[in-house]
Amino acid sequence: MARTASLSGFPEWLPEERLVELHVLDTLRRVFELHGFSSIETRAVETVGQLLRKGEIDKEVYGLSRLQDDDDDSATGAAKSPKGDPHALALHFDLTVPFARYVVENAGYLAFPFRRYQIQKVWRGERPQEGRAREFTQADIDIVGDGELPFRYDVEIALVIAEALSALPIPAFLLRINNRKLAEGFYNGIGLTDTAGVLRSIDKLEKIGPAKVADLLKSELGATDEQAQSALKLASIRTGDTSFVEQVRALGVSNELLEEGLTELEQVIAAAVQRAPGKVVADLSIARGLDYYTGTVVETVLVGHEQLGSICSGGRYDALASKGNRKFPGVGLSIGVTRLVSRILSQELAKATRSVPTAVLVALNSDDSWGAAQDVAAELRSRGIATEVAAKAEKFGKQIKFADRRGIPFVWFTDDDGKHQIKDIRSGEQVDADPATWAPAAEDLHVRVLKA
Repeated sequence: MARTASLSGFPEWLPEERLVELHVLDTLRRVFELHGFSSIETRAVETVGQLLRKGEIDKEVYGLSRLQDDDDDSATGAAKSPKGDPHALALHFDLTVPFARYVVENAGYLAFPFRRYQIQKVWRGERPQEGRAREFTQADIDIVGDGELPFRYDVEIALVIAEALSALPIPAFLLRINNRKLAEGFYNGIGLTDTAGVLRSIDKLEKIGPAKVADLLKSELGATDEQAQSALKLASIRTGDTSFVEQVRALGVSNELLEEGLTELEQVIAAAVQRAPGKVVADLSIARGLDYYTGTVVETVLVGHEQLGSICSGGRYDALASKGNRKFPGVGLSIGVTRLVSRILSQELAKATRSVPTAVLVALNSDDSWGAAQDVAAELRSRGIATEVAAKAEKFGKQIKFADRRGIPFVWFTDDDGKHQIKDIRSGEQVDADPATWAPAAEDLHVRVLKA
């Protein structure tokens, strides 16, 4: 049912589509809070210098400026270049970088390890297509420590996200997990010292294929044929259990950082096999393009919808947030809510049980009965039943048709003697009712979103 937006890359939902999105958001909120994550919201705007500290994504960042230049700037003819001015303002492209800034600025008021979830709009100058918008909603969870952050939180984050995604009306999914220490240690072990460059090349594996990645490694990073093939062999390892450890060791590369990464990834996968079976795999092709990741890295795909791309990604970052010698290492994952909702709607994977929150329309006998109808509505609302009052006293048939067009399942009638009845316009059943005690069946009280 998803429509093409009139302004490409800036989706807007119909009311019934928005109900699906709200269900997704409410579900994520509930799961995150059950695990002790507190909600925060950061400003939409950061300085260019802050946004571009880690990762080369300046082509995707939207600068922010007024349409009218200051008089002083106009008089001097000074050209404004947000990219060249670290103090210029821009819209945030993710929630991790603003969160790191938030932690540094508010460290004196936070209790560490600090657990936060954040659900907000972000903006990214990408070419719009299904699953990629210029304005979209992300739902992030992060745990940040002061000075140190035990690795166990890497395991916990993965399990929380697996639980949250399992509660959504989506197909089966897979968290594909790797470790940057493992990858970087391996590359160093085979003599490729520009590990960031290798990671950026490997990150393109699914888009351009192994042959072109090998060409990139050789032409841009000076890799030999043997080194390029070794890097690709590592990236080809994928297991649903901890057997990847022996497969990596069988490649014959020795490196201390590699061993540290193997141990960490083994812990994550071992816990996932026990607590989220079938939902997590060790996938050594996962690299993540942003430079601030230092350990665990995650991407998540919907099974059967892999062409949509990752619906949830993130990982460990040890140096993104710092204040002098004080470091705030963290680990977090981000769910692409808009990408998920777009696929749910376009593929009709789930649907709201009705198009409006309203459960009851109170009909009018006459225009003079509007006040009494409002009393009935107030009584129903006081007990949590969403209720509207008809705007005018048309024939009852027209008022019922109005309710039907709105998607309202029940119509309330009050006759001149004050006797009340409620009609289920889906079945046609009409029964006596009391505003102080009547309630719809549990499945009709609130809008539900059901998986197809």
